[in-house]
Amino acid sequence: MSSELYSQIYELIRQIPEGKVATYGQLAGFLRRGSARQVGFALAATPKGVNIPWQRVINAKGEVSERTGDGEGASTQKKMLLAEGVFFNTAGRVDFKRCGWQGPDWEWLEANEYKVYPD
Repeated sequence: MSSELYSQIYELIRQIPEGKVATYGQLAGFLRRGSARQVGFALAATPKGVNIPWQRVINAKGEVSERTGDGEGASTQKKMLLAEGVFFNTAGRVDFKRCGWQGPDWEWLEANEYKVYPD
């Protein structure tokens, strides 16, 4: 994978404000190339020392995705989101109306060479 693409993904994720969430697919829609799966791959491959609010990226169902490994990642992510004020319904899904991020403003997207009109 392209380190340039991953850098673009990380920079986009940094724009998600506290208390808001975005989906893998939503983020991919702002990229000139790339997919929701590549956003996930980039998150999984985040190097130590790269500071991004990874917890604010969730799946299209509004759920925290399970992770491989020790099984604590999803639980940690949900706790972090709750601490930021993200609301979950009784089914464990994020309330997108209250907590969904609409994306950066078009000037930022244009200046940083992202799609102004996402797919």
